[in-house]
Amino acid sequence: MKNDSALMARALRQAEQGLYSAQPNPRVGCVITQGDKIVGEGFHVRTGGPHAEVLALENAGKNARGATVYVTLEPCCHSGRTPPCTDALIAAGVARVVVGSGDPNPAVAGGGLARLREAGIAVSTGVLEQPCAALNAGFNSRMQRGRPLVRVKQAVSLDGRTALANGVSHWISGEASRADVQRWRARSSAILTGVGTVLADNPSLNVRDQSLSYVSQPQRIIVDSRLRTPARARTLSLEGVTRIFCATGDAQHRQALQAAGAEVESLPGPDGRVDLAQLLSRLAELQINELLVEAGPALNGALLQAGLVDELLVYQAAHVLGSGAQGVFGLPNLQSMDERYLFHLQDVRRVGDDLRLLYTRS
Repeated sequence: MKNDSALMARALRQAEQGLYSAQPNPRVGCVITQGDKIVGEGFHVRTGGPHAEVLALENAGKNARGATVYVTLEPCCHSGRTPPCTDALIAAGVARVVVGSGDPNPAVAGGGLARLREAGIAVSTGVLEQPCAALNAGFNSRMQRGRPLVRVKQAVSLDGRTALANGVSHWISGEASRADVQRWRARSSAILTGVGTVLADNPSLNVRDQSLSYVSQPQRIIVDSRLRTPARARTLSLEGVTRIFCATGDAQHRQALQAAGAEVESLPGPDGRVDLAQLLSRLAELQINELLVEAGPALNGALLQAGLVDELLVYQAAHVLGSGAQGVFGLPNLQSMDERYLFHLQDVRRVGDDLRLLYTRS
């Protein structure tokens, strides 16, 4: 129908209100209409709380009977922390359900649509499917690929440099860009860095913008093959979970890190370093949807070589650091243009005096 796209766009705006809080669940919005009148709407706020459809039905009350429901994600048909949304929609007597994107969760995956149709409810699908799916790209990745979406963030100069040769990088980007990074951190389930960054910068890797409505701090993940993270590292003393993944290391130092609050796991690969593919699988088990990488060229390069980078989030500042400064990816020299790592530019925005560029992997 002609208004389906406009009303799904409204449902999508509802879903976006759960950007920082819904994880590890998907972000979902719902709008209920009677004719041209909106009678109910809601969004999924947090895991364990009511789903978007249930909140919208409660908002609509008796007006839900015979109504049309617009929901950004296929309604669930299984019992988890909450009852199935399909049952709530059927009990409310809605006439039609319009769905943005399907749910890749094997416990749903088409079952929700089938349940509604079996109950005699008209179902339409694929309305604004791409933006609805994009809002849950991390959740979809975890369900379909068994690993989170990996987004590498970097601040660079005009000549693509991330730090001086001596390692100094404060500050490449401007204040507005650094504030924008807080929002990307808040929407991420975890932030990943390498031990080199921990030793050089002693970063916090947390969300410091208290105005963002996130439920908890993203987990902090350190790749530390030889277990060199200091027990006094700043990140270990902060609110939230810090996990260190190693390949080997001194048992006594491991105990010291655990005593300092870190959770330490061994994931050795055949090269004596942390197995990055296994690391991402493990993070999926921990219900990590979006992984924000804030690391140096060695870890960035290793992830890229392993085919594990999905997006690049680049803040480009208007200055030049010179050929001796550090780059984004530590990679072997390429021998031909066919060996290039290709990306597609998805979005460009001005943030203060910087440009923010979002790329997706080809």
